[in-house]
Amino acid sequence: MHAASLFVCYLMWMAEHRNLPKIPTLLHSCRHKKGILRSPMIKYTPFKQVQVRFSDTGKGRVLVLIHGFPETLEIWEEFSVKLSRHFRVIAIDLPGHGATPCVGYVHPMELMAQCVKAVMESLGLRRFLMVGHSMGGYVALAFAELFPDNLTGLCLFHSNSLADSAEKKADRDRAIALVKKNPRHYVNELIPTLFAPQNVQLYKEDIRELKHMAQGISRQGIVNALEGMKERPKRDWVLQYARYPILFVAGRHDRVVPPDLILKQAKPLKQATVLLLENTGHMGFIEEKKLTQDALLKFARRCFRNHA
Repeated sequence: MHAASLFVCYLMWMAEHRNLPKIPTLLHSCRHKKGILRSPMIKYTPFKQVQVRFSDTGKGRVLVLIHGFPETLEIWEEFSVKLSRHFRVIAIDLPGHGATPCVGYVHPMELMAQCVKAVMESLGLRRFLMVGHSMGGYVALAFAELFPDNLTGLCLFHSNSLADSAEKKADRDRAIALVKKNPRHYVNELIPTLFAPQNVQLYKEDIRELKHMAQGISRQGIVNALEGMKERPKRDWVLQYARYPILFVAGRHDRVVPPDLILKQAKPLKQATVLLLENTGHMGFIEEKKLTQDALLKFARRCFRNHA
């Protein structure tokens, strides 16, 4: 058996025997699509009576990748493979996701930001570029408010700085009610809507894997995140006062965070740029993988050059 497979078996055994959540099997072989096996270094650090799981690959300047809802750190695997050739890349399972247990009954974005801070402090890392997808962007904005001196740059991947509207809050309440009854049905209905309509068939295998990933998240983990997103405040002022570069990634066919909303937020920000993906919904790192990988690599170099 290959060493990477043995390592995965060991992690699953640990999850069974140390009361840790089972790690979703998506990408568990650590094999990406070109067939290269790379097993990221998986670590744990304590945070509020739970163990937070994260991966740590590469060397040099630091990028922090924050997954969205309902995802795990595995969502960033192919990005970590590419980016870790140039930088040190940290990807984190937020509370209630992947192998990081829930912390209480609501996961405010501030609590998740404090979880990210605990990981970075455990590694002795003070300055880094943060990338957040969707809910991960809300977490990154909370982090930027709480710990602004830690950031050399911020990338909001299909995310925005506004609070939920009354209509959106009502949508989240309906989602919470559905999750409490049938989380599997909720996940199966949600995941395809994250892709541009024309991409659903094209990326059917990715959608299947994403469903599997999300189904590994507990009912409580999903509800906690929905409650946390529902109560988050508006943070546009965080971007207005940011002293570092900001990159927005928007999808032309995004039904979760429409591109017009992102373009409007970015327009008055002198330090912000927008990458508008013409063939993408809410999952640009899958739907236009190479373009977004190259753009993030270029953005990272710019951020680190500014803080050389």
